[in-house]
Amino acid sequence: MRFLTPIMISAILATGGCSHSVANVASKSSEDDKYIIKAIGEPKSCITRSNIRSTDVIDNQTIDFIMKNGDIYRNNLPNKCHGLTFEEAFSYRTSVNQLCHVDIIRPLDNTAGRIETRGACGLGKFQKIEKIKKTEKED
Repeated sequence: MRFLTPIMISAILATGGCSHSVANVASKSSEDDKYIIKAIGEPKSCITRSNIRSTDVIDNQTIDFIMKNGDIYRNNLPNKCHGLTFEEAFSYRTSVNQLCHVDIIRPLDNTAGRIETRGACGLGKFQKIEKIKKTEKED
């Protein structure tokens, strides 16, 4: 099984505090190339964790957080996060209902049926974006 469900990962990683993990099942950077990305407003330091519906790992330095209301917040990590695109899954742990630019994510690796982390990566600020589908002429 290549992709891990968020529930399965959460059950394995939940060890005190508030732990959350997410997995991407559909996005690839080639999919992102089909859109014009438009920044909306100023970047935010934090987003509300309970409002996150899903995530799309774009590459080793970019994650889109899709909110329950349909808003998309793009996080451009300050440094490349090696291993992030391998399983396209990561975990994070917070003690509050906020995910902030000072928080750390841990890419996950499912090797031989064992889920392990592949290091730690800092988040950047959260930029609200709009994805506008490119027309044939813009490709």
